[in-house]
Amino acid sequence: MKIALLGGTGDIGQGLALRWAYDTDHEVIVGSRDPEKAREMADEYEVELSSRGVDRSINGFANEMAADRADVVVLAVPAYHVRDTVEAVADRLDDVDVLVTPAVGMDRDEDGFHYKPPGVGSVTQLVAEAAPDDVPVVGAFHNLAADRLADLGIELDLDTLLVADDADAKETVRLLADGIVGLRPLDAGGLANAAEVESLTPLLINLAMNNEGMHDVGVTFE
Repeated sequence: MKIALLGGTGDIGQGLALRWAYDTDHEVIVGSRDPEKAREMADEYEVELSSRGVDRSINGFANEMAADRADVVVLAVPAYHVRDTVEAVADRLDDVDVLVTPAVGMDRDEDGFHYKPPGVGSVTQLVAEAAPDDVPVVGAFHNLAADRLADLGIELDLDTLLVADDADAKETVRLLADGIVGLRPLDAGGLANAAEVESLTPLLINLAMNNEGMHDVGVTFE
């Protein structure tokens, strides 16, 4: 499967790109608004993988070209860029593609981070509203510590919660998530449940900031 990470030069994009390239045979494509930056980061990811004995080819393109080449498109961009990014690549998507969003809306003040959903209820629902009608949207990978994900020397033992209204799209993302060693995907229901999932992220960041040894805290459910 071909996976495009739009904003794949950022923290969560880097982590997912490296893990999929390291743990699976899926083709990984790095996207960015700046194609040269995408190519540079793709080269850096290849070097990191090579240092760990994995010979993989990763290509970098402008977001639009990356989306055009992919089966699954991950919006690895901040919440305030998701609508613009979806609109920029909308004409490159069709009903056989899956659009994935891990973005969370947050504010920060002197007390810490706080969940700030958009008016439609969640960033995941915002993406679904902005996406073409025939393109299914899945919310996933919201609550993962990016540094932990990007460090291939760390073994993961984490859960990620999936929300979607399209069962086939959710299953596609479940299989992709399950391919990352140590990451367990769990079904959290439909898109209407996205706010509950997204709101865990500022909680985890606040825990990491206020407790020694919890910099890369994540969640597991038993």
